[in-house]
Parts: sequence; C-alpha cells; structure tokens
Amino acid sequence: MAEPSIARGRSRESFGSDQGFVGQFNDTLADFVITKLNELPGEKTIWAVGERIHARLEDAGAQQNRLYEVPNSVTAITPLVSEILIDHEDRREKGETYLFHNRPVSGAGYEPVEQRSYEPVEQRLLPLDTEWQRNFRRIKWPTKMLPEVLGSRESTLRALIREYLFVSLFKACAESLASENASRLAAMQRAQRNIDDLLDGLRAAFNQKRQTSIDEELFDVVSGFEALANKDR
Repeated sequence: MAEPSIARGRSRESFGSDQGFVGQFNDTLADFVITKLNELPGEKTIWAVGERIHARLEDAGAQQNRLYEVPNSVTAITPLVSEILIDHEDRREKGETYLFHNRPVSGAGYEPVEQRSYEPVEQRLLPLDTEWQRNFRRIKWPTKMLPEVLGSRESTLRALIREYLFVSLFKACAESLASENASRLAAMQRAQRNIDDLLDGLRAAFNQKRQTSIDEELFDVVSGFEALANKDR
C-alpha cells in the first residue's frame, strides 16, 4: 500500500503477495503503481503490504516508509486494516491518499492462458472533496425510508468516514486475496496442463520407441528365417 508524504505528500497503499506460484501478480501491480505515481506531481511515500511488492517498488526507485505483512486469511484482514488506519491517524499532515491493489476480473475463466483472472485498480481514498461528494450523490438510497441522524452531526460524520475508510481498505485487501488465489489456481491449472502434455509426449515417444524395437526384432527374425531357408535350398 502507499501513503502520502509528510509534506505536500501523496499517499499510496499497494497490496501484493508474499506467496509463490502467482505468476506476474506482483509485477503487474508494481508496474501499474509506478506508472500512476509518475503521473502525479510532488513527493510520494508508499506503504506496501507484502515484502515482494515492496522489493519490486524499491527496485523501481520508489521511496517507501512502511511495510506490512500480507494477511494469510480473512480473519487477519481486520487487524491489518486497523493497524493501517492507526498509522494513518498518527501522521501529522495528510495529502491525497490512493489505494492500489489487484481485483478479480468478473466472469474471467482460466482459458486462454494469456487471460489474467485479475486486474490492477486505483482508488482515491482521501480527501473527501467536492468530486467525492458529487460521485456520492449519484448513489441512490436503496429504500424509501431515509435515515435520520441522532445526536451530533459532526460525530456521526466522523464515524461514517472512519467506517468508509475501514470498508474501503477491507474490500481492497479481500479483493487482493481473492485475486491472488485465482491467479494461483490458474497457475496450477496451467502447470497441470503442461504436465499432461508432457506425459502425452513421453507416452507417445515411449510407444514409438517400443514399436520400433519390436519392428527391428521382427525384421531380424524374418531375415534370419530367409537366410536359413536359402541355405537349406
């Protein structure tokens, strides 16, 4: 994940994977993050989730201040998100905060091999400016019963913003884990297909060699028989 710099900073949070057999999962996200960072002016500081994505971003020259462990299960997402939010609150100055992660492609299968089951996405978390409010107003309330605010509007708004940030981070982490598992499953299926193709090739080569050996033995028997028959005559 990535975070904004302390002064005039822009925040970048990038979710990667620390487990193997995921193909280009980290490389795809790292290239996407670097491209987006280069489009934005000013200083940037990155908070990375995962040592591998951290290393790839570091190799690309991106400055990083924080490194978090990748959650290995759904139950580990909440502690990670809580830790990130606490660290974010501790920052004295906050610029724009962006979130980068891989998201599962809806309806994507594992055929053909070139088709990825995930795609890198970007989300701006903060600030909640006019653009955010305009997009938020486009969302229709699902029922005719409009909500009412009980108590202080200011405290309610702060609570809703905290929930918005928590849900956004939780969703990003869950989608990243889902993408990782889908990528690993696709890689395992490709490996299985490669193994099957290799076995088919080995069986064909073995059968061909065995048939050639049988043919040679038959030719020797026939040749020997004809030689003996000619000798008897």
